[in-house]
Amino acid sequence: TVGVHADGDADALHVDVVDRSVRLPGTAPADTYLRGDLVIDAALRLGCDAIHPGYGFLAESADFARAVLDAGLVWVGPTPDQIRLLGDKMAAKRAAVDAGVPTTRLVEVTAGAIPDDVPMPALVKAAAGGGGRGMRLVRSVAELPAAVESASREAESAFGDGTVFVEPFVERGRHIEVQIVGDTHGNVIHLGERDCSIQRRNQKVVEEAPAPGLDGDTRNRLTDGAVALARSTGYQSAGTVEFLVGPDGAITFLEVNTRLQVEHPVTEAVTGVDLVELQLRVAAGEPLPLSQSEVQFSGHAVEVRLVAEDPSAGWIPSTGRIDRFDVPGPVRVDTGVRPGSSVTADHDSLLAKVIAHAPTRDRAARTLARSMQRTVVAGPSTNAGMLAAVLAHDAFLAGELHTGFLDTHPEVLAGPPVEPDDDLALVLAATFALDRRHRDADDVTGFAPSGWRNLRTQGQRCSWTIGDRVEEVEYVVDGRSADVLVGPWPRPDDDGALPADDRRRVAVRLLGSDATGDAIEVDGVRHRVDVRFDGDRVHVVSATASTSMALTPRFADHSAETTGSGPVSPLPGTVIAVHVQPGQPVDAGDLLVVVEAMKMEHRITAAGAAVVDSVAFSPGDRVDAGDLLVSLRPIDPP
Repeated sequence: TVGVHADGDADALHVDVVDRSVRLPGTAPADTYLRGDLVIDAALRLGCDAIHPGYGFLAESADFARAVLDAGLVWVGPTPDQIRLLGDKMAAKRAAVDAGVPTTRLVEVTAGAIPDDVPMPALVKAAAGGGGRGMRLVRSVAELPAAVESASREAESAFGDGTVFVEPFVERGRHIEVQIVGDTHGNVIHLGERDCSIQRRNQKVVEEAPAPGLDGDTRNRLTDGAVALARSTGYQSAGTVEFLVGPDGAITFLEVNTRLQVEHPVTEAVTGVDLVELQLRVAAGEPLPLSQSEVQFSGHAVEVRLVAEDPSAGWIPSTGRIDRFDVPGPVRVDTGVRPGSSVTADHDSLLAKVIAHAPTRDRAARTLARSMQRTVVAGPSTNAGMLAAVLAHDAFLAGELHTGFLDTHPEVLAGPPVEPDDDLALVLAATFALDRRHRDADDVTGFAPSGWRNLRTQGQRCSWTIGDRVEEVEYVVDGRSADVLVGPWPRPDDDGALPADDRRRVAVRLLGSDATGDAIEVDGVRHRVDVRFDGDRVHVVSATASTSMALTPRFADHSAETTGSGPVSPLPGTVIAVHVQPGQPVDAGDLLVVVEAMKMEHRITAAGAAVVDSVAFSPGDRVDAGDLLVSLRPIDPP
C-alpha cells in the first residue's frame, strides 16, 4: 500500500501504517491533499494500480475520479458521472424525485437574488460537499442574505464550489441514512440504516445502527427508496442515501454521499460485512458476494466522534501536541493520531472514531460511555466528557433522538455529573502526586517532612484551576497519612481579622503507587487514580471520573492588565471577513471578525457595548491563538 503525506504529517500514524508514503510538499490542504495531480503522480511513480480516496478531501470529486481513470488507474468508488450527479445536492434531489423518493421543495439562491417566499425556518445548504460545511439555519427572511453569503463563502473554501440552495427545515427531525452498495453487474443491496441525529453545527457526533424506535413501515420506505435511487442511477461501490424523518413520520430526501462514510463501522459491526473490502471487490469487477436476503443483522452498534474541541466553550476547536492518547476498551478505535501527533488548524478536528457493539443498545451505549469517561488525551481539549454525558443521558437511552438534541439538553456539554467525593479524590490524588514529584526532585531538603517549617503556622497549600472553578487544598503529611483541609482558605478582612475557618477536614491515607496509578483513601473510601503530568497541566482518571487541572498561579500577571482589551482568536487560523472599523460602536453579540480554522468558520462577536478602537488584521491574514483581533474601549457614560 502507498500513502501520501504533507510536510506536517511526515511522522503521522498513517505514514507508518502504509508500506510506502510519498511526500506532498507544503502543509495547507490546497497545496497537498487536494492536489489530485500530485496524488495520481505518486500512484504512477510507485506502480500502483488503484486509488482509494477515503472519506475526505477528493473523495467526492468527479474531476479527480475522471483523472484517475484517464491515467490508467482503477478508481475505488462510483463512476465520475454518478459522483457528479449525486454529489450535487440539487441534481440528486431531481434524480430522487424521478426515482419516486419523497423529498421537499428546494430553492436555488445566489447573493443578490433571493426570493421572498421561502417558508421559514429554512436551511441554507451547499450544493457540493458535506460534513455540515456550507450550511446555515435561518428563521426569518431577513437573515437569508447574510446566511447565503456566509454559507457560499465556506462552501467555496471547503469544496471549490460556492453554489447553495434553500430547503425547509424540519424541527426535531431525525437524521436517518441508508447504506447502499452496488456492483458493475447491476446488483444493488442495502445494509440497513443508521441514526445520526445527534449533531453539532450540522456535523454528526453520535451514530448508531440500527436506528432505535423506527417502525417497520418507515424503515422499509427508507431502504426501498435508497435502493430505488441507486438502481435508477446504476450506482457502483458503497454510498449513503440520507433522509430526514419528521416527528409526524414524513420522510424527506436530503442527499447522497458518494463515498465511504465516517460512521460506516457501525454498519460493519451489525452486519459483519467489511465495506472497504466490498469497495475493492466492486472496483476489481467482481459481483457482490451476497444478496439482499443474505444480509443479516446482529446486535446494536454505537459510534462517537472524538474531536479536538471544547463543547462548553462554544465548540471552539483545540490544537496542540498530543502527549498521551488512551481510549480504554472493549471498543474499536479508528484513529490517525497517537502520542506525539500534532493537531493543527489546517485540518479537520476529528481525532478518532470509537465504536461499541453489543447484543443490546443499552449495553453498547453504557460500554461506550464508560470508555469516554475514562479516555485521556493529553494536549488539546476534547469532547470526551460531553460524549460520555450524552451516552448516559436518560433521553438518549430512551431513544428520544432528534437533530436538536444538544440544544435541548445543554447540560451534557459540561460532561457527566460526578459525585463530589469522587471529584475530591481526583483533586487530592493530583495534589499528593505533585507533592511526591517535588520531593523526588529535591536533592537538598527532600529528607524533611512535606511542608516542613521550624514553626508551623499552616499546612502546605496548593490551588487548582479546573474549568471555571478553583479548588484550594491545605495539607499536613504524617508518614502515609495526611490531614487535609479543602475549600477557600481564610483570608483577612480589611481590618486584618481572620474569619471563621469553615473548610472541610478530610482524612487521607496514601496507599502507594504503581504503573496503574495511585491508591488513595479519602475518609475511609479507597480510590485508584491515574495521574499524568503534561507541562503545567495534570490529567487524572479514576473508575468513576476524569478531569484535567492546572496549578493556579500564586501571583497575578500585572503586565496583562496593561494590554489592549478585546476579543482574541480562539485558535490559529485565517481571517476571512472583518465586519467593523475603527470608531464604530458595537453592542453585545455584534459580529466583529470571522476566522476560518479546521475547515469551519468561527464568528467572533462583541461581549458588550463598546467602541472599536482598532482592527489588528485584514481578510487573508493568518492569526495565532490569543492574538488580539479587535481592540475595544468602553463607551463613556453620558
